[in-house]
Amino acid sequence: MLFLLTGGTIDKQPVYLPDGKTFDNDSKVFGETHLPEMLEKAQFLGAHSIKTLFMIDSLDMTDEHREQLETAIVETDETQIVVTHGTDTMPETASYLNRNERLAAKTIVLTGAMLPYSVGEESDALFNLGNAIAYAQALPSGVYVAMNGQAFEADNVRKDVEAGVFKPIK
Repeated sequence: MLFLLTGGTIDKQPVYLPDGKTFDNDSKVFGETHLPEMLEKAQFLGAHSIKTLFMIDSLDMTDEHREQLETAIVETDETQIVVTHGTDTMPETASYLNRNERLAAKTIVLTGAMLPYSVGEESDALFNLGNAIAYAQALPSGVYVAMNGQAFEADNVRKDVEAGVFKPIK
């Protein structure tokens, strides 16, 4: 299994507002990825490799970034791929990847978090990552978004900002 990292809230460093209790979810502060620690905590024992492509907020993601991600997927022999990604443009990236017929034989699962892994138990990061790993191994080839304990097909997912969850379009 290949993990491709693109940044997003899942890997953000927590920046708190002056009250010291409220996380500033609009911050764009990244350090080293938390993925190795997350995999260890989840006791994931499967053979895997991790490749950081870039660490950006998904609102800053361009088609050039998506092309770089697409190229990394095309060039790997791995057929089970988990992509960590920011939630704001995750559906757009999934749809972008879904258009490439060269990816049709691979199972690609994008996941992320509404709160950074580094804030602790309040974060949904570990839960979403665990689900993405399971979906990458169990679902047929295709492009998916794994959030909130569900897997959505690439062209049938949207982020409901008010509810803070992902939902099907149809």
